[in-house]
Amino acid sequence: MEDLLKYEKELYKSGIEFIAGVDEVGRGPLVGPVVAACVVLPKNYKLDGLTDSKKLSEKKRDMFYEIIKKEALGIGIGIIDEKIIDEINIYEASKKAMIEAINNVKCKIEHVLVDAMPLNLDVPSTSIIHGDALSLSIAAASVIAKVTRDNMMYELDKQYPEYQFGKHKGYPTKKHIENVRKYGILDIYRKTYKPIKQMLEDEENV
Repeated sequence: MEDLLKYEKELYKSGIEFIAGVDEVGRGPLVGPVVAACVVLPKNYKLDGLTDSKKLSEKKRDMFYEIIKKEALGIGIGIIDEKIIDEINIYEASKKAMIEAINNVKCKIEHVLVDAMPLNLDVPSTSIIHGDALSLSIAAASVIAKVTRDNMMYELDKQYPEYQFGKHKGYPTKKHIENVRKYGILDIYRKTYKPIKQMLEDEENV
C-alpha cells in the first residue's frame, strides 16, 4: 500500500492535498465509447487490495467501485462515443474523455496524476507510465472507468443479446467478430477500426 501512495505522498509534502487520479478504459473495443474517470481520494487514503482494474476480478472491481463511490471526495466521468472516436482517432478521444472527467469533478483539484497520457490542463499534472499499478488515485479511477463501461456493455447486451456484449465487452474476440459477420454492423460500431472497416469495404466490393 505504501508504494501505491508514493506519488501522492511526494505531493502531500509540498502542501498539496487534493490530488486527482485519472484513467481511461475502452481504447481497444470495436464498439461503444471510451470512458474515463477522475477520482479525488481523501489524504493518505488506504484501501487494501486496490490496484489496476485489469488485475482485479470482476467481483473485486464491483466491490471497490461501491467503496470508492462512497468514500472519494469527488468523482468525474468522461464518455466519448464511437462517432467522435471515428472522427478524431482513439488517442485524441481518450484525452478528450480524460479532460471531460476532470472537468466533471465537483471538488477542488490541486494536482492531477494521469495514467501514461500527458494532458494539457489548467492545473499541474504528472503523467505516470503504468500509473494504474503505481498510484492509488489512478487505480481508483481505473476501477470507476472499467465498471462504468462494463455496465454500459451489459445494457447493450440486453438490447442485442445475439452479439454477446456482456461476455467480450466489445473487444475483438474471435466469437465477437463471427457475430458481427453473422448479424451485421450496428450503428454503435467504430467504423475506422480495422475488422469493421474491412467488413464495410468487403460489403462495398460485393
